[in-house]
Amino acid sequence: MDPLLNIPSLPPLGPASGTSKTGQGGGAQGAEGGVAFGDLLKQALQEVNQASAQAQDEARNLMTGEGADMHTAMLAVQKADLSFQMMMAVRSKLIDAYREVMRMQM
Repeated sequence: MDPLLNIPSLPPLGPASGTSKTGQGGGAQGAEGGVAFGDLLKQALQEVNQASAQAQDEARNLMTGEGADMHTAMLAVQKADLSFQMMMAVRSKLIDAYREVMRMQM
């Protein structure tokens, strides 16, 4: 079983040609009605944080004897670990892309 198949997929990103309309009453919508990239990052970070908190709760319940299901606790810990690794990979790619843009000559 591939653990990557259990990760919920994010909605596809729209073209990056426009800017968000946050100052014009458009909310966090992009120029073409899509979700802003910053909002997608915030949502992903919140999901990673929730997975980590759930894993901590499951591990605490297992250690105190409140939860007798070790399988659920191990799955929660593995899910939190995998989502954290994915977040760090995305962070590294964003930093690399930023550095590449900063190296461009105008």
